[in-house]
Amino acid sequence: MEKATFGAGCFWGVEVAFANIPGVTATAVGYEGGKTQAPTYRDVCTDSTGHAEVVEVDFDPEKVSYEALLDAFFSLHDPTQKNRQGPDWGTQYRSAVFYHSEEQKAQAEAKITELNASKNFLQKKIATTIEPAQTFWRAEDYHQKYLEKRGLASCHI
Repeated sequence: MEKATFGAGCFWGVEVAFANIPGVTATAVGYEGGKTQAPTYRDVCTDSTGHAEVVEVDFDPEKVSYEALLDAFFSLHDPTQKNRQGPDWGTQYRSAVFYHSEEQKAQAEAKITELNASKNFLQKKIATTIEPAQTFWRAEDYHQKYLEKRGLASCHI
């Protein structure tokens, strides 16, 4: 089993999408990449902790590749927007790949190079940051499987 961590704006819809990928064994939403210890949702929403809303993905690399997860990540949001997704703005909504190994870092860098060369985003450059995984702070229980608990398959973005 391996881990992957992605920030793609609001984490609720992203969690659902990753959970539905065959080979993904678990997902959790939380916060990563900031300076505050044990941040809460309220803390992160102030846009002062430096954390991004993220989805941590446990996956079986024999069933789904990290590259396939990167492809899903880049298709789930607009990676050309800096510190925002749709109506949500602030560094907590940044597009970010938090890598757990040098191999993941290299694959993320290569994917961004490929996407920038493809011009699939109307000549815009990818704004996604590539950051080392730090401490994953699990979000409050009411955020876990948030849409599923409400009988929803997706959110507004």
